[in-house]
Amino acid sequence: MKNESAAESSDMELMKERFSKLLLGEDMSGGGKGVSSALALSNAITNLAASVFGEQTRLEPMSATTKERWKKEIDCLVSVTDYIVEFVTTQQKSKDGSIIEVMVTQPRRDLLLSMPALRKLDVMLLDILDKFEGEQEFKYVSRDASESQRGFQRSDKWWLPTVKVPPGGLSEGSKRFLQKQRNAVDQVLKASMAINSQALTDMHIPDSYIETLPKNGKECIGESLYRIITDEHFDDPLQFISNLGLQSEHEILDFKDKIEACVVIWRRKMNYKDAKSAWGGPSVSLEKREIFEERAHTVLLIIKQKFPSIPQSTLEISKIQCNKV
Repeated sequence: MKNESAAESSDMELMKERFSKLLLGEDMSGGGKGVSSALALSNAITNLAASVFGEQTRLEPMSATTKERWKKEIDCLVSVTDYIVEFVTTQQKSKDGSIIEVMVTQPRRDLLLSMPALRKLDVMLLDILDKFEGEQEFKYVSRDASESQRGFQRSDKWWLPTVKVPPGGLSEGSKRFLQKQRNAVDQVLKASMAINSQALTDMHIPDSYIETLPKNGKECIGESLYRIITDEHFDDPLQFISNLGLQSEHEILDFKDKIEACVVIWRRKMNYKDAKSAWGGPSVSLEKREIFEERAHTVLLIIKQKFPSIPQSTLEISKIQCNKV
């Protein structure tokens, strides 16, 4: 009983420290130099996920200790969303039978949809790892093996252990099992990315980002690309992307930044069409500008789908850093 009480007390102190850090925007000095609470919470969840899943380098169930830590700490962090609400008007019957309108609170609409979905995806991912419990046809070379046998390979951000399979390869049953789990993980990834993408789309574009943009699309993507995307016969965005010959991550991210900025510029020009603003201008008709924006947005979506592992764009980073909601 004493051990349980001590553990609960320790967990409570850890929770207090974590929430204090969130409220202070990661600035424990209290000097007011911290980030917004929204960004602090986002960073805390990202760091926790990286530390827990970054250690999961083998196809095997997550250790009981690590799984318990993940569940406890992620529940602590996302519990904040239970108190993010919005006001809505509803009708109620008064004592005299008349209908009156009252203001009530409910979970914010986006969280009401996304949080249950994300929790379900989390359970699915842990369940996929649990399916690898028991004997498998493949095995991992021991860390105690010689360096030539161990053969660790560098994979982006961490070292992955070497896998050994039977001399004749995996059986058909094992291949089907692995393919099934791969497909399941792929669905978890796609669903998570879709939720994340929608959250980023809904965020307000920071003024600091707007101030860095050119005032027209041609200046943003260059005359040659502008000429292609605004051509009357532009009808194949996939071929357009293929012709770019994008190879390196830097090239892809640079183009993603430019085309995304172009979308923002053309949308603002349409929104400010009747205002005396630097974003207006009579050089291109509203109808044509709408067509150009739609083309650029389609190209942007294809880039995101074709290169899902590309880092976040300048706009996405700016939204995350400046978001306070």
